[in-house]
Amino acid sequence: MTAQGQFEPRILGFLCNWCSYAGADLAGVSRFQYPPTIRIIRVMCSGRVDPAFVVRGFSRGADGVMVLGCHPGDCHYATGNYYAQNRIKALTRLLELAGILPERLMLDWVSAGEGKRFATLVTDFTERIRALGPLGQSEGLSNDELQQRLAAASRVAHSQQIRWLIGRKRDMLDKGDVYSQPVDPEAFEALLEETLSTEYLKSRLLELATDRALSVKEMAGAVGVAPRVVLPQVAALEQAGLISMVGIEGRSPKYMRGE
Repeated sequence: MTAQGQFEPRILGFLCNWCSYAGADLAGVSRFQYPPTIRIIRVMCSGRVDPAFVVRGFSRGADGVMVLGCHPGDCHYATGNYYAQNRIKALTRLLELAGILPERLMLDWVSAGEGKRFATLVTDFTERIRALGPLGQSEGLSNDELQQRLAAASRVAHSQQIRWLIGRKRDMLDKGDVYSQPVDPEAFEALLEETLSTEYLKSRLLELATDRALSVKEMAGAVGVAPRVVLPQVAALEQAGLISMVGIEGRSPKYMRGE
């Protein structure tokens, strides 16, 4: 909060070295005014912004995250910003699954000569986040609940299966699968959505079962889905050795994280 009581958001910005970071530098040299709310991390390419970095930024106190790269077609590495688009699109969906408003994450483009555009984007995004309030407030989440959900999202962001799907998306849609057969874009998006949803649910169950033993019904109540949806995921986690049954209460087995 400022001295006047107005909320000042904490914004994390990932800026590519060749375009958007140079645009930010031009904004400073040109004395374009924008709020001092952004903390910049320079990366070589927007395509190098790992979704796990963004989730970690939120868990460390960022109220909003900007990813700024070269305009499509102008990437220093030819296709890096297209990979950034795919990653941010999937990450936005993952944040939604975690109950985080997608408006808190932004992907946009700034060239080296667009200092004014950089200042405008930071100003507009700051106003957007200021209106939403601190992370968790508009989402109706306590800090403990927020951190638990972000921990689950982080686990998904590190998932090799998810990373492989996102990383291969462009090539598969352009060139086909390993047999050179065309890949239907809608079918691919449906597969990615299903995988994200399943992996996030399993991660949430793991986080819930970390501190105390829970039954399938208790887990289902905590995540707001039917027990019949939770049961196969609990079985999969148990088979993978990530949770184990630690007792029975009444007729309900109790499970707890075992790693």
